[in-house]
Amino acid sequence: MTLDAIFDASSKAKAQTAETIRIRRPDDWHVHLRDDAMLRAVLPFTAAQFARAIIMPNLVPPVATVRAAEAYRSRILAARPSGSDFQPLMTCYLTDTVAADEIEAGHSAGVWIAAKLYPAGATTNSHHGVSNIAKIRPVLERMERIGMPLLIHGEVTDPDVDIFDREAVFMERTLLPLLREHPGLKVVVEHATTEEAVAIVRDHQPRVAGTITPHHLVINRTSLFQGGLRPHLYCLPVAKREHHRQALRKAATSGEPCFFIGTDTAPHLSKAKEAACGCAGVFVGATALQTYAQVFDEESALDRLEAFASLNGARFYGVPANTGTIELKRSPGTAPLAVPVESEEVVVFRGGESMPWSIGETKI
Repeated sequence: MTLDAIFDASSKAKAQTAETIRIRRPDDWHVHLRDDAMLRAVLPFTAAQFARAIIMPNLVPPVATVRAAEAYRSRILAARPSGSDFQPLMTCYLTDTVAADEIEAGHSAGVWIAAKLYPAGATTNSHHGVSNIAKIRPVLERMERIGMPLLIHGEVTDPDVDIFDREAVFMERTLLPLLREHPGLKVVVEHATTEEAVAIVRDHQPRVAGTITPHHLVINRTSLFQGGLRPHLYCLPVAKREHHRQALRKAATSGEPCFFIGTDTAPHLSKAKEAACGCAGVFVGATALQTYAQVFDEESALDRLEAFASLNGARFYGVPANTGTIELKRSPGTAPLAVPVESEEVVVFRGGESMPWSIGETKI
């Protein structure tokens, strides 16, 4: 064994047995903060764990203009807890009619870090999304030229495609042709849930990356029905079979630079989740880092957590890594069952559960 290998093995062993680890402050590259009272209720949880976050634009109406993005960013900054330095990174909601000039203007001005592609009807507030990729080809060509990343919710919406197959079909039918047609376009496969998505990211890095949520690392499709229907675990893309979950865990903990955090924290009021036609989304803002730390610990990969949480995403987006640190402690902690939103509430993913890792001191 070489000296480097011995050193790496020793560092890994120390990380796995440490009661406390400290990593650079992480970023969340996929967040839904909603607006108004919901924004004020959930933002403090993301701001407590992450220095920056990419903000999803699927409000009603969607954030599809530079002016709307600037206004939304101002509302987010105004909702930050006292003393918080959290920075929102804004995205443009792509529609069939969005103009390439508007896209470039927002990106050049530093308003938009990326643009989000929702196939029309694929998920929450996506009915204004793109009905056919051909309709935004000029926009994609412009984004390719200026180096603006495209963030993709990768699911087909055909009613004849099984919901558990929609991501894999999208990868083959839509993503691969798009990558061939736009060889210089930077793409993020958001909230990957399948072996197929993981393989495509690996095969096309470094211009393609993938975000992985905490909940898709710990639940599979059986989890949705354990003890009865579990509406607060329902999200889109929906959790898949166990072999897909295992593929995601291997990808996240691999140390490969093409994978990084994207929690896809997506709050909905309990009454909207526990309904005849419940909303898709899991609120993981309060338990994200604790869950990631547990998964990396279980996979004997704590020494790779910092890269996944704090370095890979910043490198892909071309921004500096954060200089502050956050402490994670191997000490049981419990998040609240729910977060109040005026007279309603949002249920917390793993809320009330004793988790083996908790968050300690943050240094800015």
